[in-house]
Amino acid sequence: MTDGWNWRQPDGTPTAASPPSVGPAARTPIGSDDRTPSPWWSDALRDPWRDPRTPMAVVVQAPPPADRVGPEPVVDPDSVPSRGLTPLLLVSLISALLAGALGGALGYAFAVNSPGGGTLLGQSGGEVPAVAQRPADSLAGVAERLLPSVVTVRVPGGGGGGSSIGSGFVATSDGYVITNDHVVEASSGSATVVFNDGSSAAATLVGKDPESDIAVIKVARTGLVPVEFGDSDTIAVGDPVLAFGTPLALANTVTSGIVSALDRTIRVGEPGGQVRYYAAIQTDAAVNQGNSGGPLVDGAGRVVGVNSVIQSLAADEETAGNIGLAFAIPINHAKRVTQEIIDTGKARRTVIGAQVGGPGSGTTGGVRLATVEPDGPAEGGGLRAGDVVLRLDGRQLEQPSDLIALVRKYAPGSVVTVEYRRGAATQTASVTLAADAQ
Repeated sequence: MTDGWNWRQPDGTPTAASPPSVGPAARTPIGSDDRTPSPWWSDALRDPWRDPRTPMAVVVQAPPPADRVGPEPVVDPDSVPSRGLTPLLLVSLISALLAGALGGALGYAFAVNSPGGGTLLGQSGGEVPAVAQRPADSLAGVAERLLPSVVTVRVPGGGGGGSSIGSGFVATSDGYVITNDHVVEASSGSATVVFNDGSSAAATLVGKDPESDIAVIKVARTGLVPVEFGDSDTIAVGDPVLAFGTPLALANTVTSGIVSALDRTIRVGEPGGQVRYYAAIQTDAAVNQGNSGGPLVDGAGRVVGVNSVIQSLAADEETAGNIGLAFAIPINHAKRVTQEIIDTGKARRTVIGAQVGGPGSGTTGGVRLATVEPDGPAEGGGLRAGDVVLRLDGRQLEQPSDLIALVRKYAPGSVVTVEYRRGAATQTASVTLAADAQ
C-alpha cells in the first residue's frame, strides 16, 4: 500500500489514475514532465509539502500605519477595569457627614432631656441604691457590729502635760469598760471616754490589777451596747481575728490578722518597777500605740482577748511600731479579773505556792523550784524544793517567768497537772492552785 506517490503496476509500469475532477484546469503530479494527472486528492497540487516544485514565497506582514508608533497594546480579557479612588473618597465623605449629623442630634436630645442641662460623671439613670448590707459573719459585718462597743480612753496627765490615749470596750450595758492598767496608771481616778459616734462621757476608775494589766472604768451612761464575750480556751492557731482601737490617735480603726501562737508567756516591766505576767494570745494583726485596752475579736465577733503589748525593734516605747507581733491578754483571764474588780474592787492573784530559782539543768529544760511553801499548793501535790517542773498542763516550761505566767492564767481552785523531774526520775502530780493571801 502506498500514499499515491509513483504508484505502479505489479510489473513496474506506471498506472494512470483518474482523480476526481478538480476544476477545468488539468492537474499533474509533482515532478511529472508530461503533467500526468495526480492519483492523490484534489488540493494536493497546492500543498507545498506534497510538491517540492511548487513555488514558495515568504509572506511578510505589512508595517503598521504611520500614526501608530508603539506596539499594539495587549488587553487581558479577564482583567477588571480600574475605577479610580474618586468613588471611594465620595462614599467615605458621605458616611462621615451622616455619622456626625446623627451624633450631634443624639447629643442635643440627651442635653435637652437631662436635668440641669448636663451629664455628671458617675451619675446613674435611676435612684442611687443604699449601701449594701454585709453578712453578719463577714469581717465587715463583725466590724459594723463591734465598733459601737469600742471606745477611746483619754487620761489627763500624759507626757508633756497633755493626755495619754488608749482604747477600751463596753463590758456591761450600765457603763463598765475594760481597758489596760498601763493606759490609766497615770490617772488620778478620772478619764474621758469617747464613743464611736463621737460623743464623750466622763469615767471613773473602779479598780485595776497591775500584774495582769487589767483595769476597769465606769461611765455615767446607760443603754450601752456591750460586747459578746468568747472563750479564749477554744481558739486555735490560724483562726482569723480583728483588732479594734485607736492606734496613733486614729479612732475607730480595725485591723485583721490571725492567731499566730497561744500561751506566749509575757513578762513586761523594768527592774524595781511593776512587772506584769500573763500567757498571751499572739497575733499578726497590726497593733500600735493607742491600741492598748482594745478588743481582739474572733471571726464570729466575740471578744477573745485584750490587746496589750507589741514586740518591736525600737529602742524605746515612743518610737515602737507594729512589726506583726502583738500580744493580747486571753479574755477568760481578763473577764475573771474584771468580775472580781467589779465585785470587790480588786482581783485575786493565782499562785502555786513555790519560789522558782532558775531554769532546770539538762536537755529537757524545765524550771527548778528553789523553795516550796509549807501547806501550799505545791507541797500538797507532793513537790519539793529542788524539783524541776517540766510541764504545766502539757505546756513546756523553759524560763521561770513561764511558770508564773501560766499559773496566773488559771482561777484559784483550778487543778493542774504538773510533770516534774526529781533526780533521774520523771513524775506527775496534781496540784490545786490557790489565791494569794494579799
